[in-house]
Amino acid sequence: VFPPYVGNKEITWMMLEAGAETDVVNSVGRTAAQMAAFVGQHDCVTVINNFFPRERLDYYTKPQGLDKEPKLPVKLAGPLHKIITTTNMHPVKIVLLVKENPLLADIEALQKCYRVLDLICEKCMKQKDMNEVLAMKMHYISCIFQKCITFLKEREDKLDGFIKSLLKGREKDGFPVYQEKLIRESIRKFPYCEATLLQQLVRSIAPVEI
Repeated sequence: VFPPYVGNKEITWMMLEAGAETDVVNSVGRTAAQMAAFVGQHDCVTVINNFFPRERLDYYTKPQGLDKEPKLPVKLAGPLHKIITTTNMHPVKIVLLVKENPLLADIEALQKCYRVLDLICEKCMKQKDMNEVLAMKMHYISCIFQKCITFLKEREDKLDGFIKSLLKGREKDGFPVYQEKLIRESIRKFPYCEATLLQQLVRSIAPVEI
């Protein structure tokens, strides 16, 4: 029988925030996420795979190299980090998180945020211990932010219009076609074609008609 703290997602989160490394392997070459998956602790796997240290985001709030301005204003770091670390990846949930924060629900702010997400995505793919899951997540959120910008620019009902489009079902069966197309589009635009995760997703989705 496992002790009560084993498989506890809150304790897993606390350990990560205290600096626990996610890519360290044990004596049989397995990471904590791989071991948690092996014993069926899927909540812990989700927490580990979605964890992104705040200091890694704060890096972009300071000017780097020849930059005179930081890529991300300090005031946007908190709201963006909240979205990055959420485990609910439903596009409506992400748009609602944007909509509820006046600092984020702004075209210029979203442009800065999605560019930073693209940089993080690139870093996840090019670092020594490649993290395809995190890279895909950053790319996906970036795509939703870019779509938010489109609605803020072009629609009178702005983000409410985006949410309505995501939730609207087709007449014959209620299937949310716009939502499906948005998710497929984000997968298609993922810039790293060699990624194993991307190839798995394409193989799963390609044969399925909308």
